[in-house]
Amino acid sequence: MPSSRKKDCPGDVSEEKVRPPDKKYERQTDFAGDGWRVFKIMAEFVNGFERMSDSGPAVSVFGSTRITSGHPEYALAERTGALLAKKGFAVITGAGPGVMEAANKGAQEAGGLSIGFNIELPLQQNPNPYIDRERLLTFKYFFVRKVMFLKYSQAFIVLPGGFGTMDEFFEAATLIQTQKSERFPLIMMGSEYWDEFYRWMRRMMFSEKRYIAEKDLDFIFLEDDPEKVLEIIEGFYPEGYTLNF
Repeated sequence: MPSSRKKDCPGDVSEEKVRPPDKKYERQTDFAGDGWRVFKIMAEFVNGFERMSDSGPAVSVFGSTRITSGHPEYALAERTGALLAKKGFAVITGAGPGVMEAANKGAQEAGGLSIGFNIELPLQQNPNPYIDRERLLTFKYFFVRKVMFLKYSQAFIVLPGGFGTMDEFFEAATLIQTQKSERFPLIMMGSEYWDEFYRWMRRMMFSEKRYIAEKDLDFIFLEDDPEKVLEIIEGFYPEGYTLNF
């Protein structure tokens, strides 16, 4: 029986050899490897959910890594962490130095639960020494870490900080505004640092431009007194504490 395969001929382009990919694609993602990456992401979630399942109500504290123990904001974070612990809240931080270290220190020395969500970075961040050993979680993926902060926090306390601090603040504000998360208080401590930003949100974003609604600001507070911060948090939950999603 004659073969149905066409004979090679000079004009037959179907037999051309496969050319190497264009150089502009030489650094493309390994698409086959992305499927397996999903399992690594799942593993981080499962580990985090299991480790946090018995943590109870918690408050996350954010702020600059660049302050030291002699700084007023370090003392403020340490005092706040201690008060939170005495009121029965676990204290969660990003596990680093500065404000995070101070909040963990205050919580641990007051006998409370001190939790750290560390992140793998190119310039490795070493966890501070005031995190309970069994409560230190290290993440490869920033977005997994963010989910953990948002899921388990009854409040965010935001002390003066840089891009990372602002990122956590706006992530929470956006998810609350879009009703992807339950409402919880975002409390900015350090009015000297935050006052103009707080007023700008109210004046420009709401009053002048109407890019946000007034209700989008009623869970955001500016408060320097740790005792009043605790009052804000406790007053936000008259029916008890729940997970945010």
